[in-house]
Parts: sequence; C-alpha cells; structure tokens
Amino acid sequence: QVQLAESGGGLVQAGQSLRLSCAASGSTLSMYTMAWFRQAPGKEREFVSSIASRGTVSAYSESVKGRFTVSRDNARNTLYLQMDSLTPDDTGVYYCAGRDRMYRYRGSDYRDRDFDYWGPGTQVTVSS
Repeated sequence: QVQLAESGGGLVQAGQSLRLSCAASGSTLSMYTMAWFRQAPGKEREFVSSIASRGTVSAYSESVKGRFTVSRDNARNTLYLQMDSLTPDDTGVYYCAGRDRMYRYRGSDYRDRDFDYWGPGTQVTVSS
C-alpha cells in the first residue's frame, strides 16, 4: 500500500508559479495511475490532472489546461504539478491521489471516489 505526501504549496501572487511534489513511499509509484485534485473553501473536491503509470499520457481539467503540467519520475517515486499563470481561482488544498494501474486509464474522466490512496494535501493560496 502506497503512502503519499504533498509538498510545495504556499502563498503567491496572481501570475506567479508554483511546483507541487508528491512523494510516494511503501510501494512503487509506477504501479499507480496518479492524479491531482483540489478543494477550494466551501466547494467540493475537483479533478485537476491525471497521468498514466508510465507517464506517457496525461489529461487536465479545462480550467487548468495550458497552465498546469503534470509529470512523474517513477525512479524517484515522485509526482509533480507545475502550475503557471496562477489566478485566485486556483486557491485551495491540493491533493495527490493514486489508483492501481490495472484499471483502464480514463484521462480527465475521474472523480475523487475513483482513487484509493490520498495524501494529506498542501495549501495553495493565490492573491490578486
């Protein structure tokens, strides 16, 4: 069973960038499809991005497409999310999540209930 831990969140101004990391332990990251979700205050957790187990295919929500880039380094057991051109609407707690790679990769067609493993989250705050 994999344990996940996010890092890299913080307070930035609109237009700036942040890079989130998600370190995996207890298992090999390459065994999992990975995703990023976020939850803004008072809102439900929403899908941000996903990446297949080998890193060859990825997908994004419409709200972040063209600004965010997901990547993974399976050798380092680490998932990343590069976030550029941040806006106040990007504010929230960001979570990395994993699900067994045996299940078909579905691009952006994921909800949080599709994932079994979660990190505790990291706060991202974007000021205007």
